[in-house]
Amino acid sequence: MAVIRITRAVPRPAEEVWPRVTDWPAHAAQVPLTSITVVTPSPAGVGTVFVARTGLGRVGFDDPMEVVRWEPPVEGGTGRLRLEKRGRVIRGWAEIEVRPEGSGSVVVWVEELRIRLLPRPFDPLVRRVGRLVFGRALDGLLAGRTGKR
Repeated sequence: MAVIRITRAVPRPAEEVWPRVTDWPAHAAQVPLTSITVVTPSPAGVGTVFVARTGLGRVGFDDPMEVVRWEPPVEGGTGRLRLEKRGRVIRGWAEIEVRPEGSGSVVVWVEELRIRLLPRPFDPLVRRVGRLVFGRALDGLLAGRTGKR
């Protein structure tokens, strides 16, 4: 299991940042060769299920996720969510926290990944690649980028 932690300070309030980091289709716009389909109807919250499909053509894999905790920031408070990854290839969870700090906010993204058939000695590599991919995705979401890079 590889645990990845990414922290970003943002010059915008938590209430403005929260919708950016919880816009699931926008996540796909930041990750090459990935699309996201939200399976459940709006609004987002506990029970929301979405599937990230990574691949090229028919070669790829699905990463189904479910929101199991959903606490948007209210009145200057901290927002928190937790996703459970339930795929055949990727298992684990992700937690995202958006907390006010000064006139802006801080986003903390922590993710635990287990990749099927990949032994533990590869965890440091998974951690480095995860930090790069998730860090770039978070930066793009926070900047409001909506297109593929």
